[in-house]
Amino acid sequence: MSRVPSPSEPSPAEPAAPGPAGPPEAGAAPPRALSGEPPSRVSGLLRSLGVLDWIRIGVLVLGLVFVATGMLPADTARSSVGRIAPLLLFLFAVIVLAELTKEAGVFDAIAQRMARAGGGNYAALFLLCVAFASVNTVFLNLDTTAVLLTPVMLALAARARIAALPLAMTTVWLANTASLLLPVSNLTNLLAADRVALETPAFAARMWAPQLAVLAVTMALLWTFYWRRGMRGADAYDPPEIAPVRDRVLFFATGLACLLFIGAILAGVHTGVQLGVAAAVPAVVAVAAFSLRDRTALRPALIPWQLLVFVTGLFLVVPTLERYGLDDVMRSLVGDDDGTAGALRAAFAGGGLSNVLNNLPAYVAGESAVPASNKDQLLSLLIGTNVGPVITPWGSLATLLWFEWCRRWDVRVPLLKFVLTGTILAVLGCAVTVAALLLAP
Repeated sequence: MSRVPSPSEPSPAEPAAPGPAGPPEAGAAPPRALSGEPPSRVSGLLRSLGVLDWIRIGVLVLGLVFVATGMLPADTARSSVGRIAPLLLFLFAVIVLAELTKEAGVFDAIAQRMARAGGGNYAALFLLCVAFASVNTVFLNLDTTAVLLTPVMLALAARARIAALPLAMTTVWLANTASLLLPVSNLTNLLAADRVALETPAFAARMWAPQLAVLAVTMALLWTFYWRRGMRGADAYDPPEIAPVRDRVLFFATGLACLLFIGAILAGVHTGVQLGVAAAVPAVVAVAAFSLRDRTALRPALIPWQLLVFVTGLFLVVPTLERYGLDDVMRSLVGDDDGTAGALRAAFAGGGLSNVLNNLPAYVAGESAVPASNKDQLLSLLIGTNVGPVITPWGSLATLLWFEWCRRWDVRVPLLKFVLTGTILAVLGCAVTVAALLLAP
């Protein structure tokens, strides 16, 4: 499998096409290289934007148009954006922390050691990959898993000379289905925890059984559809060699920053520290370490502007759509029953709408349709918008990011199989997880 450079790596310069030698035409502007003029930063930035970037910008522009035209009242817009301001700080900090942790080689080292620990046995490697992706999703959120673990897993496949698709599917499925346990695991969880007034320990106490249930379903389907002998195409693999750590100071500093982040989240429950602050402090530690050891890594590309733009735009577009019919549609789909039937309706409505639009607007629209007293129904909606968006490439932002990485690494994802197996996971996963939610003490 040929490796495609990641966005953070410089592309090799291409030689200029040969052309006829001779003086330029009269009155022609001199070339930039000859005139000494620097290339336009704006034009360079525009050329660097991909299709997904333009979609994110378009969502924000559409939301601003709704506000400017009065389709979304200014007070409603301020309230909606104000609600997510602390969440944007959290997302900003955790992505910067995770990017620098990857830059220091922490994720690569873990992946290599996982492959060595598997000893060439696919069943052992499967369990280790599931554990790695699940823990990363639980504590560093699903978008971090999609952004950072996907290239790590694909690089691991290349080093160990094993099929890339099983590792890739493990990443994308668990980025979605392993995001139920803690409020920080998913942006929708942060919104739901605020709505049902559950702090981190209470949220985890309510969601541990659903999380274990959906992990069991995900693992069974991953092995059946992607990891068994007939799918992976080999009996064993060759464990890769362990590459040396480039900078041990950065390696241990960022690793400790991640542990500090996890500890800050748990301590913040008792001290009242906001999640944004809990993520910002470890991120500052990582930035400080790189400022002393490798300032070249502190580049503007660290700022997750795409995610911030997309989320802000969604929180302007979705309230507008709710004013013009989406709210009524969701109320008819979800209903107001807080029993088993209402919980299942909420989960499948949330999962279905997530695959049509995206899980974030699906949750926001569904939340307004669920009566405030129906906490089980709201948590079932959350299950649908976390577990359900594994059918379409745009079901969640994590899935979109994952597809982009697969494209960059030349990993062929059979779309029909992706949709069919994702449908089975979404339907079976939502049903089993809602049952676990309702039956857990």
